[in-house]
Parts: sequence; C-alpha cells; structure tokens
Amino acid sequence: MKLYLSSYRLGNDSQYLKDWISNNDNKILLIPNARDAKKNAEVEKNKIATHKKILEELGFEVRILDLKEYFKDNEKLKEDIENYNAFCAIGGNAFVLRQAMKLSGFDKYLIDNINNKNILYIGYSAGSCVVSKCLDGLQYVDEPINPYNNDEIIYEGINLVDYTIAPHYKSDNKESKLIDNVVDYLENNNINYRALRDGDVIRVNWDE
Repeated sequence: MKLYLSSYRLGNDSQYLKDWISNNDNKILLIPNARDAKKNAEVEKNKIATHKKILEELGFEVRILDLKEYFKDNEKLKEDIENYNAFCAIGGNAFVLRQAMKLSGFDKYLIDNINNKNILYIGYSAGSCVVSKCLDGLQYVDEPINPYNNDEIIYEGINLVDYTIAPHYKSDNKESKLIDNVVDYLENNNINYRALRDGDVIRVNWDE
C-alpha cells in the first residue's frame, strides 16, 4: 500500500498523484465521514463537492463512499470497493472518521491490504491522523465524539504508521494554535509524532 498523508488538502506533492494516475486507472473513492458530525448539511454538501472537484482537476474520476452505508454490512463494503484501488479521506474530526472506519470495516480493509502494492490511500488532516498509531493528544483540536449512537470513543489509530500525525503545525490555519497544544501533550507524554505544516506530505510505500 502507498500512503499519501497531507496536512491540508493534497499538499505540495501532487505530481506524485498525477504519476499514480498515469501508471494506474484514475478511479478513486472519496470518503467524507470525518465531517459527519457537522450540523449544516448544505454547507457540508458544498464542501464535499469542493474536495471532489480538487481530485477531478488532478485527473481522478471520483465517486463518494459514505461509510455509514456499511455499518451493518461490512461484507458489502468489500464488494462495492473491489474495483477501486485509490481512496481519499478528507479532513474533519479524526475521532468521528476513526469510528466510521471501524463500524464499516474499512480499517480492517486497509490493514489487510497493507502489502498490496496496487492500493493508494490519500488522507489529509483527519484523514491522515486516523492512520496514526494512536489518536491520543488530538482531543486538544478535535472533540472526542461519536455521532453514531455508540458511546465508544476510539483513541487507537489504524497503526499504518508508528507515530501520531499532528497536521496544521505552525501554519496559516485556524487550528494551528490548537495543534501547538497537541504537540505539547505528545512531547510531555513521550508519544512519537510527526508535525506537518500545511503543504507538507508524508509518503509511505509499505510494498517496498
């Protein structure tokens, strides 16, 4: 699996994604569930459309994948995504996205395919945070909530990287000051982390 983890949107390494499209098909599934707890449905619809357009302008053919549709049928998720090799999870609340990935079985899908060289996972902001080893510390920027009628809050990441990702660090972003608190917590608790400024990208090739 190839991981493309960004702080803000697609970051400053989008040529890598264009090369992916050139060497693979251009179909991608856009996962918007980090935004499920947002209250203004019309605003969120427009924001998701913006993220879809960003991918389309890069050359992707985009379909929305709403993980909520698979909470009661994880097997159907595997059936519906079997013809897709690229996924993009956008920003929002990392705790909400992590819960959606667990309830749908998408986290297990990623773990099971970690050595599959044909899979690309793009995550930015919350979408990058969830692949961390743990989400502890991110409560200083994202409210630990679960909007899916389940009291459980998950602090364990998917653990595709062995550190916690702290996006928007020292950036011109409204969450940047809160990320300072996240980084302080991680350092004070000896938690391994990578702080990303907006524009920064981490690329990980598990298949190499």
